This record gives sequence, structure tokens and C-alpha cells, in this order.
Amino acid sequence: MSKTIVVVGFGPGISAAVARKFGTKGFSVALVARSEERLASGVAELKAVGIEAAAFPADAGNAAAIRAAIARARAELGPITVIHWNAFSGSEVGDVVTADPEAVRDVFDVAIVGLLSAVQEALPDLKDAHEGAILVTNGALGETTPQMDEFAANLKIMGVALANAAKHKLVGLLSQRLKGDGIYVGEITIAGTIKGTAWESADSLDPATVADKFWELYQGRGEVRARMS
Repeated sequence: MSKTIVVVGFGPGISAAVARKFGTKGFSVALVARSEERLASGVAELKAVGIEAAAFPADAGNAAAIRAAIARARAELGPITVIHWNAFSGSEVGDVVTADPEAVRDVFDVAIVGLLSAVQEALPDLKDAHEGAILVTNGALGETTPQMDEFAANLKIMGVALANAAKHKLVGLLSQRLKGDGIYVGEITIAGTIKGTAWESADSLDPATVADKFWELYQGRGEVRARMS
């Protein structure tokens, strides 16, 4: 039976590494992002190493667009086995005290509404797959510690912290709700930066290492959360 992974929020770094990792394991790969140019490049790179891949442009914060992208991916590549949610939001909300409420709403449209829309659209496939999974990339700013609260407040990246905290809770809820259907839900929280991205530093994580961990979580189907730094 064919297997398809949908990678939402595709770009350099973790999502590209996850696409390649699962592709080399026999998955067809559906790439979803707003940038058609980025998607075309990603598809070409995957096809160059023999991986079946296709692009589905969509805004991760637009519920209807995400549902449509999932439906198109299913029609073109086959039933959805895995969703990898790598879409991030919140950078436009620096200070929650002065933020435009509509901008705050946009943060949760990506972090929560988009992810839930993808899950709901793919749910029949995920249930039928017998090895269905939802894999979420997250960041340590969402951790509920005084240190992370201070860090986010001082750097005025509070929107990112809100988005990450919401995703973290949603992962736990989805795991509890869907485990009876045989669907695995797993999250990797990144405490640091990733090589190959705009925030790369000397001690950045190799995205291939993160992709390997996602594959390990998917195969093991027991550990819900992992943290990498």
C-alpha cells in the first residue's frame, strides 16, 4: 500500500530533512507552503534522488486552503499516512500588551486552526493507515518556565512563545484523543537553532539529526515528546 507524508510549512532545515528522510523510506512526499518557488525547488531536489514528490501551495493559516491542499495531495499521491506540521507563526507579535488582536488571531490560525484543519481533512486516511501519524516541530519558547517567559518578553518574541505553547498542548490532546484509533502523535521541541536556516550559528543542530529523531519517534510510536538542543 502506498504511503504519503504531507509536510506543511516546507522550507530549508527540518522540513526539508524530514521530507528526504521519509522519502528514502518509501513515502511519497507532498510539500505545502506559500512560496511556489520554494516548493518547486524542493520537489526538484527530491525527484533528483528518486523520491516521488509534488507541490501544493497553500497558506498554513487558511483552514480552507489547507483542507484543499490535503485533498489534492490525496488525489495525486494517494492516502495520507503522516502529517508533518512544521509551520511557525508569531514573529509579527512582539509585545502582547500592545499587539493588534487580529495579529494575535493570525498566530493561532497557523499554530492551531491550520494544524487541526489538516488533521481533520486527513483523519479518515490516518485511521485506515494502521501506521498513521501526526508529527509536530515545536520550539522551546513555548515551555512554561520563568526563564522562557523572561526570554520571550525581553526579546519581544511573545507571539512565537504563545504559538509554541498552544501547539504543545494540542499535541498532548491529539495524542490522547487519537491513540485509540491507532494514530501516533509526536512532537520534537527544538531548544536552539538549525543549520541551513537564517538563524544558523556555530552550535546549531543538524536538521538531518532532527529528521532521524522524527523517524525514530514514528517507528517507536510510544514517546510523545522529545527535546533537542
